[in-house]
Amino acid sequence: MKRYVNEKSLVLFQGDSITDCGRARDDGSDLGDGYPARVAGLWRNLFPGSGAGFLNRGISGNRAKDLVARYDADFRALKPDLVSVLIGINDTWRRYDSADPTSTEVYEKNYRTLLENLKRDLPQAAIVIIEPFLLNSDPAKALWREDLDPKIQAVRRLAKEFADVFIPLDGIFARYAVEGIREADMSADGVHPTPRGHGIIAAEWLKALGIL
Repeated sequence: MKRYVNEKSLVLFQGDSITDCGRARDDGSDLGDGYPARVAGLWRNLFPGSGAGFLNRGISGNRAKDLVARYDADFRALKPDLVSVLIGINDTWRRYDSADPTSTEVYEKNYRTLLENLKRDLPQAAIVIIEPFLLNSDPAKALWREDLDPKIQAVRRLAKEFADVFIPLDGIFARYAVEGIREADMSADGVHPTPRGHGIIAAEWLKALGIL
């Protein structure tokens, strides 16, 4: 397997609140308390003294269109060697809490624009695409599947075209649930991971890149 992260790599994590996870916005080096911090911590434990850098620019509430809007400052200007993107749950959520839906077609178009920009401006950067997910911890969100599932399929189509590494996280969480881990132990509200959920994302990220 190709090695996408080495001792000189700069890894950029992008997304919404799942990635943001409370990072300090006034400290560009802060990784928050979620899976980006766990990935970085595991990497440093595995490779002490490595010069690899890790940045988190996830912003709570973001949709795919917001990543496109801040592309110049938060993607291109940072010149990462690897970009990891997890985006999509808010493109579904706003339909139900704000009557502000994003169609699958618009979501896919926005996501495609982001990926095309990355390929054009940062051709050396590897792209990791993580599909959005929803756990069955909150029965009130069961209806969201009608909106989210087509978007997951859109991400899978884009991953075939653009991703160096694809992480099918909705399916991965489903597998853990089938194997006996309570979904509420991975995400109390079905969207935001618990510490255990973030640990699963980090481990699966490192596995997908051949680091674990």
